[in-house]
Amino acid sequence: MNKEEALEYIKLHNLLGIKAGYERQNFLEIWMVVVQNRIFARSWGLAEKSWYNSFIKNPIGEIQCGDFQFTIKGLVPDDKDELSDAINQAYLTKYNTGHNSKYAKGIVTKKNVEKTMEFILCE
Repeated sequence: MNKEEALEYIKLHNLLGIKAGYERQNFLEIWMVVVQNRIFARSWGLAEKSWYNSFIKNPIGEIQCGDFQFTIKGLVPDDKDELSDAINQAYLTKYNTGHNSKYAKGIVTKKNVEKTMEFILCE
């Protein structure tokens, strides 16, 4: 699977596996969206031991797209404020059905927007 296929996979699947840092043994399933061919996620629980805070401490991790795993770098995007509306819309569009819609409305609130992370696929 190449980068373009990974982006398409992320667009089409609601839950994607992530590992932050090297110490985690298992993948955690989270929501991710693609905006301008870039991968974004937001912390839901905002816990101190979250994947988000783990990436802040050590930016290297992995995402899982089906049977494929990619090394990624997680960072807070410099243009987060400019992209916020587009990322919000991506979440509201992708996760707009059933019980997901309640959480989609929550993940676009200010406290969650502040915990936006970009994942860069390492070649």
